[in-house]
Amino acid sequence: MTLKGKTAVVTGSNSGIGLGIVKALAAAGADVVLNSFTDRDEDHALAESIAKEHGVTARYIAADMSKGDDCRALVAKAGACDILVNNAGIQHVAPIDEFPVDKWNAIIAINLSSAFHTTAVALPMMRKAGWGRVVNISSAHGLTASPFKSAYIAAKHGIVGLSKTTALETAGQGITCNAICPGYVLTPLVEAQIPDQMKTHNMGREEVIKKVMLERQPSREFATVEQLGGTTVFLCSDAAAQITGTTISVDGGWTAM
Repeated sequence: MTLKGKTAVVTGSNSGIGLGIVKALAAAGADVVLNSFTDRDEDHALAESIAKEHGVTARYIAADMSKGDDCRALVAKAGACDILVNNAGIQHVAPIDEFPVDKWNAIIAINLSSAFHTTAVALPMMRKAGWGRVVNISSAHGLTASPFKSAYIAAKHGIVGLSKTTALETAGQGITCNAICPGYVLTPLVEAQIPDQMKTHNMGREEVIKKVMLERQPSREFATVEQLGGTTVFLCSDAAAQITGTTISVDGGWTAM
């Protein structure tokens, strides 16, 4: 399908899952707005390279997703937002009784509240256009739980609930909202953890991936950023026009257990 003429805003998109989604949307013809909290030459150069490769308009807009005003300004500065992908997120691991309050507040702000703020500004634009797609990146941890990740799991469950509410408020308006729930995804951040895990467990690369990192993922394979990009493009397609208010798991069977 083609998304030519549509503008997509993707938060947290200068690396990892967000960048994979930006590239997939651009390949489908959408003009794209990349985002992170930094404002470096390489951020803007990345947007320029995507524009050149896919023949679309690509811009980078810096905004701190921990700040509501920045979230709202990002969508306003984009000028148009036919497709909104709320992807920005951070993580911290600790028991509840030892969890730093500042880390809790930051995770809830970036992983959950940012999606509320961007959606609030994007929906009037989508209603005016008579078409819109909101894709929220949740997690397998938006449907299940693990110990020591209280803030992340609370936020990702919240994203699923926000997606359902957004879908109900926009039903029949040409707008859909869904949450993608990935399991473990092979991103540069995850790739960088593999050597340490190999050393800690005295295992080879493939063994530590399958037995340690992907213990809860029955396929014993990472999802890829390209797969998540493809899932996002599908949710933006006409084929998905009646898919709204639900979750799509890309987790190798994790949540089937």
